[in-house]
Amino acid sequence: MAWIKWDFICLPKEDGGLGVRRVGAFNVSLLGKWCWRMLVDKEGLWYRVLKARYGEVGGRIREGDRLALGWWKMICRLRDGVSEGVRRWFDENIRKVVGDGRNTLFWYDTWIGDIPLRLKFPVSLI
Repeated sequence: MAWIKWDFICLPKEDGGLGVRRVGAFNVSLLGKWCWRMLVDKEGLWYRVLKARYGEVGGRIREGDRLALGWWKMICRLRDGVSEGVRRWFDENIRKVVGDGRNTLFWYDTWIGDIPLRLKFPVSLI
């Protein structure tokens, strides 16, 4: 039985609440931080570990199969814009700069519309 509304508990202490963070939003933020690290720190230890574990396709670490760890699948879903309730949150909150092109994932990133070019224009092998 709930005695108090969750919205009240999550209010800042200055506003009379308990200052408890919204766990869902906090989790999405932390997962977003991992997505960012995977984009900008490709020489880092975690990137190399995940690359060795799941493989890399088109400059991105693969999601893996059904045996992939749950937290990694959640990061991949957030990165790819298919997370429940957050849709394209990550893509909408980062700025893409082409630069010298080394970190540009032309076919895998969403540039125009809602889907990556590799899905919009699939290559058919005859």
